[in-house]
Amino acid sequence: MTATVRMAEMTLRELLRRRGVLGLLLLVPLVFYLGRHDETGQAVRFASLGVGFAVSAAALFSTVGGREIEPLLVLAGFRPYQLFLGRVLALVTAGLCVSALYGAVILVDQDVQNPRALAAELVLTTVVAVPLGLLLGLIVPRDMEGALLLISVIGAQMVMDPAKDSARILPFWSTREIITYAVDGAEHGSFHHGVAHAVGVVTVLALVSCGAMAVRLRRRAHLQFV
Repeated sequence: MTATVRMAEMTLRELLRRRGVLGLLLLVPLVFYLGRHDETGQAVRFASLGVGFAVSAAALFSTVGGREIEPLLVLAGFRPYQLFLGRVLALVTAGLCVSALYGAVILVDQDVQNPRALAAELVLTTVVAVPLGLLLGLIVPRDMEGALLLISVIGAQMVMDPAKDSARILPFWSTREIITYAVDGAEHGSFHHGVAHAVGVVTVLALVSCGAMAVRLRRRAHLQFV
């Protein structure tokens, strides 16, 4: 537990050093939100996708930036799952702060029938975004390629018709379903379907990204820590 908390602390410090990038990422949801400000449902959906993009990008940059030091931490006695959980803890904490900020803006500025459903949607969007960014950071060589891939995912999420079955393979499908429920009522969207989709996506992304990190950081016989 101590190692996990220490890793979370190091991750937060690393993020705070990149203040310029973090500032720009924080503005992304606002730009998305203002672009559809006059349509409540679309405004909330785009703001949520902006939050998802910002949190995923932060996770991506954090993962790519930690590639050099993580093998050294493993040699120093850290286990891969501790590094993974510490990074997740830090990123989820930071992401929830961003979600709370935009949740307050939406509730003050828009007419939402079910504020609790909106809050749950923003939390789930954050929780989905973290392992998504971690996985992208593990499979791409540099953060630029990861950012382009993430933009493609968010772009597909925006333009694809959510009513199609194929749209369910996208990580943020739950965002639209829960927002429709929160804004328009239960007859238009399903809260439980959205939550179930988000939980399934988080489980798959977390298992794959944790497994990928464990494989990448596995110890060689000639590199045992004494």
